[in-house]
Amino acid sequence: MFRLLKIFYGREKGITLLETIVAVSILSAIAVAFLNGVATSSKGVYISDEEATAESLARTQMEWVKNASYSYNATSYALAPIPAEKDYMDYSANITAESLNETDDGIQKITVTITRSGEMVFILEGYKVDR
Repeated sequence: MFRLLKIFYGREKGITLLETIVAVSILSAIAVAFLNGVATSSKGVYISDEEATAESLARTQMEWVKNASYSYNATSYALAPIPAEKDYMDYSANITAESLNETDDGIQKITVTITRSGEMVFILEGYKVDR
């Protein structure tokens, strides 16, 4: 039995070119799938971070407007200062106000629009009431 195994074992001289090509192509396919997953996940994290930053900035602007004095027939309000930190680079805000009725009866719809590099990222709507 051992002599038979020695005969067949001794005939293998190494890995053939075909086996090497198959192994490399399998590893390449696995690497491509893994890198696609990493790229998709990285893009998702980037988008999520951008939206969270924009939402935080929009909420800050909305609170700023709600704490400001009520201005009858206003079409916009002054912006809160945007921090000069790295997280807020390229972000800008726009605040619009509109009366719910033709005559301003003490309630306005406030819209805060956050853009980054000229592209709209987040919109927050709320109401301001003259109390």
